[in-house]
Amino acid sequence: MNKLTTPQTLTEHDFSKGAAFAMDAYVPADQASVSVMDWGFNKSDVTYDVVHVWDGAFFRLDQHLSRFERSMAGLRMKIPYDRDEIREILTTCVRLSGLRRAYVAMLTTRGVPLPGMPRKPSLMTNRFYAYAIPWIDVISPEVQERGAHLIIAKTERIPPESVDPTIKNYHWGDMIGALFEVEDAGADNAVLLDRDGFVTEGPGFNVFMVRDGKVCSPDRGALEGITRQTVFDLCDALAIPFETRPITSDDLHAADEIFTSTTAGGIMPAARIDGTILSNDRPGPVSVRLKETYWQWHREGRDATKIDYG
Repeated sequence: MNKLTTPQTLTEHDFSKGAAFAMDAYVPADQASVSVMDWGFNKSDVTYDVVHVWDGAFFRLDQHLSRFERSMAGLRMKIPYDRDEIREILTTCVRLSGLRRAYVAMLTTRGVPLPGMPRKPSLMTNRFYAYAIPWIDVISPEVQERGAHLIIAKTERIPPESVDPTIKNYHWGDMIGALFEVEDAGADNAVLLDRDGFVTEGPGFNVFMVRDGKVCSPDRGALEGITRQTVFDLCDALAIPFETRPITSDDLHAADEIFTSTTAGGIMPAARIDGTILSNDRPGPVSVRLKETYWQWHREGRDATKIDYG
C-alpha cells in the first residue's frame, strides 16, 4: 500500500460515479468539496488541467502534466506532490472509479488564509485536488455528426494582459456570457473575439478554420491546447499545411471549413457560423479526415498510458 491510499479508501465508498482526491484522501466524486474560504473558490485563484482516458488509457498524459506544472509555476503555486505522485493520484482516481472512458482533472487552489493573516497570496498553503468522472463531450456526438452551429459572441474575451489564457483557469465570466448568447440564438456554441476583433477561442475549446486546404488557428488569446497541438501533429502526419495567424470574424465567415478541438471531445467539426453555411451544411472533408485520424491514433495506442485496473 502506498502513502496515497489506505485500505479503508478502497472498501468504504462507492466510486462507480467517479472518484476524487480531496484534502489528501480519496472520496466519491460527488462528496469532494472545496472550502468557501479558499481563494480558489471565492477569487478564482486556481489553475487546473484535464486529461482524458479512452478505452482504459490516458492520452498524452505527460503533456498535460507538463502544462499543469507550467501553470502552477506561472501562478507561483506549489504542492507537496511531485510529478510521479500526481500521476499516481490520477491513476488511482480512475482505477477506483473503474471508468474506461473518463474526464480526469487535476487542480491547485491558492488555499485558505489563516485568521489574522495578511492578504498575501504568497503566505497561503496551496491545495491540490483531482477527480475522474464519466466521459464528457463539450459538443455532443449528435451535434458533432451534423456539424456544430456556432456564433461569434458579442461578449469580448478577457484580455491576456489581465488573465493569461495560456494558464488554464476558471475566469469564465466572458465564456458564461457567450454561452447565454448561444442559448438566445438557438446555436450550439460560440467563438469569442478579443478587443481588436481577432478570434481567440471558445468556452473550453480551440478554434480552427480551413481555407484552400490549409488549416489555420488563432495566434493569440487562447490556451495552448494539448488537442490543438495534436491537430498540428496530425497535419504534419497527413501532409496538410497549417499555420497560426491572426484570424478575424470575416475570415471565419469566408472559411471553407471550421472545427474546434478539446480534450473533452477531440476534434469537433462545425457546419455553420452565424448562420453562414459551410461545406454543404455538413462537416468538411479536412475536418473529417483529421477527426477520423485522431481517433485512429487512440485505437493504435499512440501516446497512451495504460491503466492497470487491478
